[in-house]
Amino acid sequence: MIITLEDFIREYTKIKEMGWIQTHRAGPTGVGKTLEDLLGIPENNLDQPDFGEYELKSCRIDSQSMLTMFTRAPQPAKSNTYLREKYGYSSNVYDNDEKVLHSTLSADRFTSIADTGNMLKVYCKNNGVYIASQDIIEDIFWSKETLKKCFEKKYKHKFVYAKALSRGTRYNEEFHYIEAYEVSGFDYDAFIELLEAGKIYVDLRIGQYHSGKNKGKTHDHGTGFRIREIDQPLLFKTQNRIV
Repeated sequence: MIITLEDFIREYTKIKEMGWIQTHRAGPTGVGKTLEDLLGIPENNLDQPDFGEYELKSCRIDSQSMLTMFTRAPQPAKSNTYLREKYGYSSNVYDNDEKVLHSTLSADRFTSIADTGNMLKVYCKNNGVYIASQDIIEDIFWSKETLKKCFEKKYKHKFVYAKALSRGTRYNEEFHYIEAYEVSGFDYDAFIELLEAGKIYVDLRIGQYHSGKNKGKTHDHGTGFRIREIDQPLLFKTQNRIV
């Protein structure tokens, strides 16, 4: 069982020297599950550190997999209804003419919204992140303070990031764990730089209720800020290579 950072460094160095190791689980979470097993860390979904004061994260060095950092509806209230009604489109999933708005936006380019003729992107200002169309920057936003609180709530522990080479697929996948970094301290400026570079995406998932008293009304399925797992350490101020 590992408790301290020194324990992790010692045991991870041994794992690195083992070379290629077959996955303990098929699929995207295999890289993390395998390392946890090798380190003797029990799997859990609790909001607590994995060892000592650290949360352990693992990723494939060549991975393009995306992860959701956090979900948060934009401000002010009823912004999702405004966006759905102005930029949304009808979907055959529903038995009415009410609109939905499902789209992945970035700051480095406009995204066409179905066949509506509308295009949307995210736009960074000094005080926050806004949604813009090809015609206007809407007064719909996530403030700088809100984004910082969302991130710090989700990532309130110190982190160790382990990086592995991978080969093979599914149950035949193998990992060679080669690097590990200690990271801490959310860097809002880095967050904005990654957003402007098109490395962070905003998933609009604005639907409508299927039935009941709210049928046809706006249903926020969780507007998510997403990033490639390999880029996640770039969001932190402190990045110390420890192995």
